[in-house]
Amino acid sequence: MTEPEERPSLKDPSLKDPSLGDLDARLKAARRRQAEASGETRKPGAAVGSSGMGVGFRLAIEMVTGIVVGVVVGLLLDRWLGTMPLFLVVFFLLGSAAGFLNVYRAASGQGYAVGYRKQDGRDGGSGDKDGAKRDGVASDGEGTGSGA
Repeated sequence: MTEPEERPSLKDPSLKDPSLGDLDARLKAARRRQAEASGETRKPGAAVGSSGMGVGFRLAIEMVTGIVVGVVVGLLLDRWLGTMPLFLVVFFLLGSAAGFLNVYRAASGQGYAVGYRKQDGRDGGSGDKDGAKRDGVASDGEGTGSGA
């Protein structure tokens, strides 16, 4: 009979196990080669899903949700208080204004969280995946929070 082959132990110092940093570097290099081979012209810090159609759908949804929420709140208040067209009209106008404001903020880049700002083309810093950059800390976009 043949004896079972002995597997090397993970604790064996003679084996060189690639570290996570090495694996990360190899993955980035492979992605870069693949992007160059496919002729991709996307900037390294640009978001993957930021196509024109995606942005258009987002802006349309921002507008529609503002109006729908305003109409629903207006109808509910009108039913509760018995003043049928009054609150419907008022909250339709407020919902429309909120929708326009949301579209304006999303289109101009003001929709970032507090502490983030839109990355400037003159600014040589590294930005997050969506093009934002933290104030005072260059983010590597990988969620480490180290900022270095």
